[in-house]
Amino acid sequence: MMTTTISASSLKGSRGRPDGEGSVQVQLDPAVGIGNARVFAVYGKGGIGKSTTSSNLSAAFSKLGKRVLQIGCDPKHDSTFTLTKRLVPTVIDVLESVDFHPEELRVEDFVYEGYNGVMCVEAGGPPAGTGCGGYVVGQTVKLLKEHHLLEDTDVVIFDVLGDVVCGGFAAPLQHADRALVVTANDFDSIFAMNRIVAAIQAKSKNYKVRLGGVIANRSDATDQIDRFNERVGLKTMAQFANLDVFRKSRLKKSTLFEMESSPEVDAVQAEYLRLAAALWVGTDPLVAEPMRDRDIFDLLGFD
Repeated sequence: MMTTTISASSLKGSRGRPDGEGSVQVQLDPAVGIGNARVFAVYGKGGIGKSTTSSNLSAAFSKLGKRVLQIGCDPKHDSTFTLTKRLVPTVIDVLESVDFHPEELRVEDFVYEGYNGVMCVEAGGPPAGTGCGGYVVGQTVKLLKEHHLLEDTDVVIFDVLGDVVCGGFAAPLQHADRALVVTANDFDSIFAMNRIVAAIQAKSKNYKVRLGGVIANRSDATDQIDRFNERVGLKTMAQFANLDVFRKSRLKKSTLFEMESSPEVDAVQAEYLRLAAALWVGTDPLVAEPMRDRDIFDLLGFD
Protein backbone atom coordinates (compact mmCIF):
# COMPACT_ATOMS: atom_id res chain seq x y z
CA MET A 1 0.00 0.00 0.00
CA MET A 2 1.34 3.44 -0.93
CA THR A 3 1.33 6.11 1.75
CA THR A 4 2.68 9.62 1.88
CA THR A 5 3.50 11.47 5.07
CA ILE A 6 3.31 15.24 4.89
CA SER A 7 4.98 17.04 7.74
CA ALA A 8 4.78 20.73 8.53
CA SER A 9 8.26 21.25 7.09
CA SER A 10 7.34 19.48 3.85
CA LEU A 11 4.69 22.09 3.18
CA LYS A 12 7.36 24.72 2.69
CA GLY A 13 9.84 25.45 -0.05
CA SER A 14 13.52 24.64 0.01
CA ARG A 15 14.30 27.79 1.99
CA GLY A 16 11.76 27.13 4.71
CA ARG A 17 9.17 29.52 3.32
CA PRO A 18 5.74 28.59 1.99
CA ASP A 19 5.52 28.24 -1.80
CA GLY A 20 2.52 30.53 -1.79
CA GLU A 21 -0.05 32.00 0.54
CA GLY A 22 -2.33 29.22 1.75
CA SER A 23 -0.10 26.69 -0.02
CA VAL A 24 -0.13 23.00 0.86
CA GLN A 25 2.56 21.56 -1.36
CA VAL A 26 4.80 18.54 -1.12
CA GLN A 27 8.51 19.27 -1.03
CA LEU A 28 10.62 16.79 -2.94
CA ASP A 29 13.83 15.47 -1.45
CA PRO A 30 16.66 17.70 -2.79
CA ALA A 31 18.91 14.64 -2.82
CA VAL A 32 17.01 13.32 -5.84
CA GLY A 33 17.56 16.35 -8.03
CA ILE A 34 17.79 15.69 -11.74
CA GLY A 35 21.30 17.03 -12.31
CA ASN A 36 22.72 18.79 -15.36
CA ALA A 37 19.99 18.08 -17.92
CA ARG A 38 17.84 20.92 -19.16
CA VAL A 39 14.41 20.33 -17.70
CA PHE A 40 11.11 21.55 -19.12
CA ALA A 41 7.65 21.12 -17.59
CA VAL A 42 4.72 21.32 -20.00
CA TYR A 43 1.38 22.49 -18.61
CA GLY A 44 -1.97 23.50 -20.06
CA LYS A 45 -5.70 22.95 -20.04
CA GLY A 46 -6.86 19.34 -20.16
CA GLY A 47 -7.20 18.14 -23.75
CA ILE A 48 -5.25 21.03 -25.22
CA GLY A 49 -2.59 18.78 -26.76
CA LYS A 50 0.19 18.73 -24.17
CA SER A 51 1.13 15.11 -24.90
CA THR A 52 1.22 15.74 -28.64
CA THR A 53 3.33 18.83 -28.02
CA SER A 54 5.66 17.08 -25.56
CA SER A 55 6.21 14.01 -27.75
CA ASN A 56 6.92 16.01 -30.90
CA LEU A 57 9.20 18.35 -28.95
CA SER A 58 11.06 15.31 -27.58
CA ALA A 59 11.40 13.99 -31.12
CA ALA A 60 12.66 17.37 -32.30
CA PHE A 61 15.30 17.49 -29.56
CA SER A 62 16.39 13.97 -30.55
CA LYS A 63 16.69 15.13 -34.17
CA LEU A 64 19.07 17.79 -32.91
CA GLY A 65 21.24 15.02 -31.47
CA LYS A 66 20.15 15.40 -27.85
CA ARG A 67 19.58 12.53 -25.44
CA VAL A 68 15.98 12.96 -24.34
CA LEU A 69 13.86 11.61 -21.51
CA GLN A 70 10.11 12.24 -21.47
CA ILE A 71 8.18 11.68 -18.24
CA GLY A 72 4.40 11.48 -18.44
CA CYS A 73 2.71 12.64 -15.22
CA ASP A 74 -0.91 11.70 -15.81
CA PRO A 75 -2.88 8.66 -14.56
CA LYS A 76 -4.09 8.30 -18.17
CA HIS A 77 -0.44 7.41 -18.99
CA ASP A 78 -0.62 8.18 -22.71
CA SER A 79 2.03 10.92 -22.84
CA THR A 80 4.53 8.72 -24.68
CA PHE A 81 1.96 6.83 -26.75
CA THR A 82 3.13 8.14 -30.13
CA LEU A 83 6.79 7.62 -29.23
CA THR A 84 6.48 4.01 -28.07
CA LYS A 85 3.42 2.96 -30.16
CA ARG A 86 1.70 1.59 -27.04
CA LEU A 87 0.56 2.36 -23.51
CA VAL A 88 3.55 1.39 -21.38
CA PRO A 89 3.26 0.30 -17.72
CA THR A 90 3.55 3.12 -15.22
CA VAL A 91 6.05 3.52 -12.41
CA ILE A 92 3.22 3.04 -9.93
CA ASP A 93 2.17 -0.15 -11.75
CA VAL A 94 5.63 -1.67 -11.50
CA LEU A 95 6.19 -0.51 -7.92
CA GLU A 96 2.93 -2.13 -6.92
CA SER A 97 4.03 -5.37 -8.61
CA VAL A 98 7.03 -5.57 -6.24
CA ASP A 99 5.05 -4.42 -3.20
CA PHE A 100 6.75 -1.02 -3.39
CA HIS A 101 10.29 -2.36 -3.01
CA PRO A 102 12.07 -0.26 -5.67
CA GLU A 103 15.37 -2.10 -5.19
CA GLU A 104 13.78 -5.08 -6.99
CA LEU A 105 13.17 -3.14 -10.20
CA ARG A 106 15.32 -3.18 -13.31
CA VAL A 107 15.62 -0.28 -15.75
CA GLU A 108 13.67 -2.13 -18.42
CA ASP A 109 10.75 -2.47 -16.01
CA PHE A 110 9.87 1.20 -16.24
CA VAL A 111 11.94 2.87 -19.01
CA TYR A 112 11.04 2.24 -22.67
CA GLU A 113 12.87 3.38 -25.77
CA GLY A 114 10.74 5.34 -28.16
CA TYR A 115 11.14 7.00 -31.53
CA ASN A 116 14.71 8.01 -32.41
CA GLY A 117 16.04 6.85 -29.05
CA VAL A 118 13.82 9.03 -26.82
CA MET A 119 13.62 7.40 -23.36
CA CYS A 120 10.02 7.20 -22.16
CA VAL A 121 8.64 6.89 -18.64
CA GLU A 122 5.03 7.04 -17.49
CA ALA A 123 4.84 8.01 -13.83
CA GLY A 124 1.13 7.28 -13.63
CA GLY A 125 -0.81 8.38 -10.60
CA PRO A 126 -2.26 7.14 -7.33
CA PRO A 127 -5.70 5.48 -7.30
CA ALA A 128 -8.52 8.00 -7.69
CA GLY A 129 -9.15 9.96 -4.52
CA THR A 130 -6.10 8.63 -2.71
CA GLY A 131 -2.41 9.36 -2.47
CA CYS A 132 -0.53 12.30 -3.92
CA GLY A 133 0.74 13.09 -7.40
CA GLY A 134 3.82 14.66 -5.86
CA TYR A 135 4.78 11.33 -4.32
CA VAL A 136 4.52 9.69 -7.74
CA VAL A 137 6.76 12.29 -9.38
CA GLY A 138 9.27 12.03 -6.52
CA GLN A 139 9.45 8.24 -6.71
CA THR A 140 9.90 8.38 -10.48
CA VAL A 141 12.82 10.80 -10.31
CA LYS A 142 14.35 8.83 -7.45
CA LEU A 143 14.22 5.60 -9.47
CA LEU A 144 15.77 7.29 -12.50
CA LYS A 145 18.59 8.68 -10.41
CA GLU A 146 19.25 5.42 -8.58
CA HIS A 147 19.63 3.66 -11.92
CA HIS A 148 21.96 6.43 -13.22
CA LEU A 149 19.63 7.24 -16.10
CA LEU A 150 19.86 10.99 -15.60
CA GLU A 151 23.63 11.22 -15.83
CA ASP A 152 23.72 10.92 -19.62
CA THR A 153 20.52 12.81 -20.37
CA ASP A 154 20.58 16.20 -22.10
CA VAL A 155 16.88 17.08 -21.96
CA VAL A 156 14.06 16.04 -19.63
CA ILE A 157 10.46 16.89 -20.49
CA PHE A 158 7.71 16.53 -17.90
CA ASP A 159 4.25 16.26 -19.49
CA VAL A 160 1.91 17.18 -16.64
CA LEU A 161 -1.74 16.40 -15.93
CA GLY A 162 -4.21 18.97 -17.34
CA ASP A 163 -4.95 22.21 -15.56
CA VAL A 164 -4.64 20.68 -12.08
CA VAL A 165 -1.98 22.75 -10.34
CA CYS A 166 -2.38 21.39 -6.82
CA GLY A 167 0.74 20.79 -4.78
CA GLY A 168 1.15 17.24 -6.05
CA PHE A 169 0.95 17.91 -9.75
CA ALA A 170 2.93 21.13 -9.40
CA ALA A 171 5.81 18.93 -8.16
CA PRO A 172 7.59 18.83 -11.57
CA LEU A 173 8.08 22.57 -11.20
CA GLN A 174 10.49 21.82 -8.37
CA HIS A 175 12.79 20.14 -10.92
CA ALA A 176 12.21 22.27 -14.02
CA ASP A 177 14.34 25.08 -15.41
CA ARG A 178 11.55 26.40 -17.61
CA ALA A 179 7.79 25.87 -17.57
CA LEU A 180 5.98 25.97 -20.90
CA VAL A 181 2.24 26.58 -21.18
CA VAL A 182 0.26 25.08 -24.06
CA THR A 183 -2.90 27.00 -24.92
CA ALA A 184 -5.41 27.59 -27.68
CA ASN A 185 -6.83 30.89 -28.84
CA ASP A 186 -9.95 30.60 -26.67
CA PHE A 187 -11.21 31.78 -23.31
CA ASP A 188 -11.18 28.45 -21.42
CA SER A 189 -7.59 27.65 -22.40
CA ILE A 190 -6.38 31.11 -21.49
CA PHE A 191 -8.27 31.02 -18.18
CA ALA A 192 -6.46 27.76 -17.32
CA MET A 193 -3.16 29.29 -18.45
CA ASN A 194 -3.65 32.17 -16.03
CA ARG A 195 -3.98 29.77 -13.09
CA ILE A 196 -0.91 27.85 -14.23
CA VAL A 197 1.06 31.10 -14.41
CA ALA A 198 0.06 31.76 -10.79
CA ALA A 199 1.30 28.30 -9.75
CA ILE A 200 4.63 28.81 -11.51
CA GLN A 201 4.99 32.22 -9.91
CA ALA A 202 4.46 30.64 -6.47
CA LYS A 203 7.02 27.90 -7.11
CA SER A 204 9.59 30.35 -8.47
CA LYS A 205 9.90 31.93 -5.04
CA ASN A 206 11.81 28.93 -3.75
CA TYR A 207 12.89 26.94 -6.81
CA LYS A 208 14.82 27.68 -10.00
CA VAL A 209 11.83 27.24 -12.32
CA ARG A 210 10.86 30.23 -14.43
CA LEU A 211 8.30 30.80 -17.15
CA GLY A 212 9.71 30.00 -20.56
CA GLY A 213 6.81 30.98 -22.77
CA VAL A 214 3.57 30.01 -24.46
CA ILE A 215 2.95 27.42 -27.16
CA ALA A 216 -0.16 28.19 -29.20
CA ASN A 217 -1.71 24.89 -30.26
CA ARG A 218 -4.66 24.15 -32.56
CA SER A 219 -4.80 27.89 -33.22
CA ASP A 220 -5.07 29.41 -36.68
CA ALA A 221 -5.12 32.85 -35.05
CA THR A 222 -3.57 34.13 -31.81
CA ASP A 223 -5.36 37.44 -31.20
CA GLN A 224 -6.78 36.40 -27.80
CA ILE A 225 -3.48 34.84 -26.71
CA ASP A 226 -1.63 37.96 -27.82
CA ARG A 227 -3.98 40.19 -25.83
CA PHE A 228 -3.48 38.11 -22.69
CA ASN A 229 0.29 37.84 -23.18
CA GLU A 230 0.65 41.60 -23.53
CA ARG A 231 -1.37 42.16 -20.37
CA VAL A 232 0.50 39.71 -18.09
CA GLY A 233 4.00 39.69 -19.61
CA LEU A 234 4.16 36.44 -21.59
CA LYS A 235 5.48 35.61 -25.07
CA THR A 236 4.41 33.03 -27.63
CA MET A 237 7.33 30.79 -28.58
CA ALA A 238 5.64 28.67 -31.24
CA GLN A 239 2.31 28.37 -33.05
CA PHE A 240 0.68 25.26 -34.48
CA ALA A 241 -2.43 25.65 -36.60
CA ASN A 242 -5.51 23.45 -36.22
CA LEU A 243 -4.40 20.88 -38.79
CA ASP A 244 -5.88 17.43 -39.34
CA VAL A 245 -2.39 15.96 -39.53
CA PHE A 246 -2.22 16.05 -35.70
CA ARG A 247 -5.31 13.85 -35.43
CA LYS A 248 -3.97 11.50 -38.09
CA SER A 249 -0.62 11.17 -36.32
CA ARG A 250 -2.37 10.06 -33.13
CA LEU A 251 -4.40 7.50 -35.07
CA LYS A 252 -1.20 6.18 -36.64
CA LYS A 253 0.53 6.10 -33.21
CA SER A 254 3.23 8.31 -34.67
CA THR A 255 5.02 11.56 -34.05
CA LEU A 256 4.82 14.21 -36.74
CA PHE A 257 8.39 13.32 -37.67
CA GLU A 258 7.24 9.89 -38.87
CA MET A 259 4.40 11.12 -41.07
CA GLU A 260 4.64 11.13 -44.85
CA SER A 261 6.08 14.36 -46.15
CA SER A 262 3.66 17.09 -47.23
CA PRO A 263 3.74 20.90 -47.06
CA GLU A 264 1.74 20.80 -43.79
CA VAL A 265 3.84 18.07 -42.18
CA ASP A 266 7.10 19.69 -43.26
CA ALA A 267 6.00 23.05 -41.82
CA VAL A 268 5.03 21.51 -38.47
CA GLN A 269 8.32 19.61 -38.25
CA ALA A 270 10.24 22.82 -38.98
CA GLU A 271 8.35 24.69 -36.23
CA TYR A 272 9.09 21.97 -33.67
CA LEU A 273 12.75 21.92 -34.65
CA ARG A 274 12.89 25.71 -34.37
CA LEU A 275 11.26 25.57 -30.92
CA ALA A 276 13.64 22.85 -29.70
CA ALA A 277 16.67 24.79 -30.94
CA ALA A 278 15.47 27.97 -29.20
CA LEU A 279 14.89 26.11 -25.92
CA TRP A 280 18.29 24.44 -26.10
CA VAL A 281 20.11 27.74 -26.66
CA GLY A 282 18.20 29.15 -23.70
CA THR A 283 15.37 31.59 -23.18
CA ASP A 284 15.18 34.59 -20.94
CA PRO A 285 12.92 33.97 -17.95
CA LEU A 286 9.58 35.72 -18.12
CA VAL A 287 8.11 37.53 -15.15
CA ALA A 288 4.34 37.46 -15.52
CA GLU A 289 1.59 38.82 -13.30
CA PRO A 290 -1.50 36.57 -13.39
CA MET A 291 -4.85 38.31 -13.64
CA ARG A 292 -7.85 38.10 -11.36
CA ASP A 293 -10.61 35.88 -12.73
CA ARG A 294 -13.02 38.78 -13.22
CA ASP A 295 -10.39 40.75 -15.12
CA ILE A 296 -9.91 37.93 -17.65
CA PHE A 297 -13.63 38.05 -18.41
CA ASP A 298 -13.34 41.79 -18.94
CA LEU A 299 -10.21 41.49 -21.07
CA LEU A 300 -11.35 38.74 -23.43
CA GLY A 301 -14.99 39.48 -22.87
CA PHE A 302 -18.25 38.47 -24.41
CA ASP A 303 -19.10 41.56 -26.42
